[in-house]
Amino acid sequence: MSNFDELVKLRRSAMKFQTDVEISQQELAEMFRMTSFAPSCYNLQHTHYAAVTDPELKLQLKEAAFGQHKVVMSSAAIIVLGDVEAHKKGDEIYGGMLNLGMFSQLDYDLMLKMVEDLYESRGSAFAHEEAVRNASLSAMLFMLIAKDRGWDTCPMIGFDPAKVKEILNIPDHLVPVLMITLGKEDTSKQRPRGYRKPVNEFVTFGKFS
Repeated sequence: MSNFDELVKLRRSAMKFQTDVEISQQELAEMFRMTSFAPSCYNLQHTHYAAVTDPELKLQLKEAAFGQHKVVMSSAAIIVLGDVEAHKKGDEIYGGMLNLGMFSQLDYDLMLKMVEDLYESRGSAFAHEEAVRNASLSAMLFMLIAKDRGWDTCPMIGFDPAKVKEILNIPDHLVPVLMITLGKEDTSKQRPRGYRKPVNEFVTFGKFS
């Protein structure tokens, strides 16, 4: 079994955290640096993270999460955000590649045009869906990176997005997708891992019959 196989099996949603464990901004930043390698449509990198370690802010986020205590028990409460205007920032992404000679001017112009045409033809609902999809891909990679570095996580959708945006003063173009609590799991009351479907129950090879 590879180390990655073991990592995937060890990662699980932590329900309780040790309350006396802190995490530094430097360590979080290093995990986010690795998370930047997550895939995204047209490399637009739709994901933004808000990492909260301040106890008072975590307490406010707990209330926005309908009183879920693991928010304040965690070492960090992390809000995963999707940018619905990521497609408007292609020049920032591709401009550097143009300046480095990785793109020709023609390639640069064509890429911007493809992104513009895609989003204009699909509308605002598509932009929202893309923000959520790509932020979710990034979040999963972040949780695996955290586990590899000895941290436990729990992805959450049980929170009021409007309250979270108000608490953290999140700009309108960023949509809360997930909350991830991070810390060292308190394993004294860890529940057994839930049932996992065998491959034949969730995979169809080829056409459905």
